[in-house]
Amino acid sequence: MADSHAAGHSEPKHPYHLVDPSPWPFVGALSGGVFATGMVIYMHGGTWLLAALGVLMIVTTMFGWWRSVLRESFAGYHNPVVAIGLRYGMVLFIASEVMFFAAFFWAFFHAALYPTEATGGVWPPEGVEVFHAFEVPFLNTLVLLLSGCTVTWAHHALLEGNRKGLIQGLACTVALGLFFSSLQALEYYEATFGFKDGIYSSTFYMATGFHGFHVIVGTIFLAVCLFRAMKGHFTPEQHFGFEAAAWYWHFVDVVWLFLFIFVYWYFGA
Repeated sequence: MADSHAAGHSEPKHPYHLVDPSPWPFVGALSGGVFATGMVIYMHGGTWLLAALGVLMIVTTMFGWWRSVLRESFAGYHNPVVAIGLRYGMVLFIASEVMFFAAFFWAFFHAALYPTEATGGVWPPEGVEVFHAFEVPFLNTLVLLLSGCTVTWAHHALLEGNRKGLIQGLACTVALGLFFSSLQALEYYEATFGFKDGIYSSTFYMATGFHGFHVIVGTIFLAVCLFRAMKGHFTPEQHFGFEAAAWYWHFVDVVWLFLFIFVYWYFGA
């Protein structure tokens, strides 16, 4: 104890983990600024190189920052109190995502419920050939629902200490996520309208495209969890990284159900 006091240290008097100084918050803010500036330049007819540099910087920040978090976990700093904070953070992040989708759905519903003369007074607007809900969109619905089952299978396998089941469930979920994205890309390729072809196309692509982006992010999230599961990083007692990915994936499932029911089926017929 004397040596500890002599070195200027003492035993912590709280259960929280105070992180070491890190460059990643500053680098992350700088990366976001570079990306935003690059997008403004690109949308005003300039080059896309600065925006691409911003994306590269953001990806580097994500990799470096999450690596630091993993190292803290391996060092034993993620005690129950810290784990609760991580869970609250994930819940608030998903809540912020809900607000994003609420804004996009609001725009779609406003245009659908109160069609104007610009759309011919009807919804969908005259001349727009919409997608049939019970073709590719319905298949994608089944794919996502099945993926929700496989990620739950993986979670239960992890809780039971079944590493093989965890890996199999995660592998199936990642494969289904890739299948969903492929089907949506095919759907966009076969679309008869573009993003700038009116209020229907703009709100449709904004809602479905933003969801598709989340599916891609969630697939990458789960692929990282699959890699970590193969490395033996998760235990039944400590696996918040996987738990957060599962929460995110279920959120993506629920949003798609909302999209299918209202955008493709109810207002798309």
